[in-house]
Amino acid sequence: MPYPPPPHMPSGPRRRSLLASVAGGALLAGCSDGTGTEENTAGSPSVVERTRVRAARDSRGIVERYDAVLAAYPALAERVGPLRAEAVRHAEAFGETVAKSSPTASQTSPAPSVTVPATEKDALAQLAAAERALADRRAKALLDVPGELARLLASVAAAGAAHAYLLMEGIR
Repeated sequence: MPYPPPPHMPSGPRRRSLLASVAGGALLAGCSDGTGTEENTAGSPSVVERTRVRAARDSRGIVERYDAVLAAYPALAERVGPLRAEAVRHAEAFGETVAKSSPTASQTSPAPSVTVPATEKDALAQLAAAERALADRRAKALLDVPGELARLLASVAAAGAAHAYLLMEGIR
């Protein structure tokens, strides 16, 4: 007696499994303290250090953007909060210290350099554009650094691209 055909499953990875893979890869890559011999022999320590510092600063900047949007639109916390938490972990992987919890409008005001658009939809689009631009910069930067830092940049760039997709998903 033949077995019945399996139920139809959509081809390709599901969004949740894709995000879990990206997040897991970023966390695994971020476990290194960056003192491996690969970085000391395969590239200029000054280039490696400058790239790491810039990546940390960029991650802190994207967290500030999330904070500004959350302060302006607290109703987006469920949707944007987990992405902000990932951005905090990215900053920490590059050696930056960032507050774990996001501010609310009553606790703090947005960073002076961050302008939040007048609508939630525009705020999400602006966040997505910032994530996409940062992911592109990181993808280019990983070509100039060796080993662990290149892997970390690649993982975080992939996560940033996934964040941009998720931010835009509900507003199209």
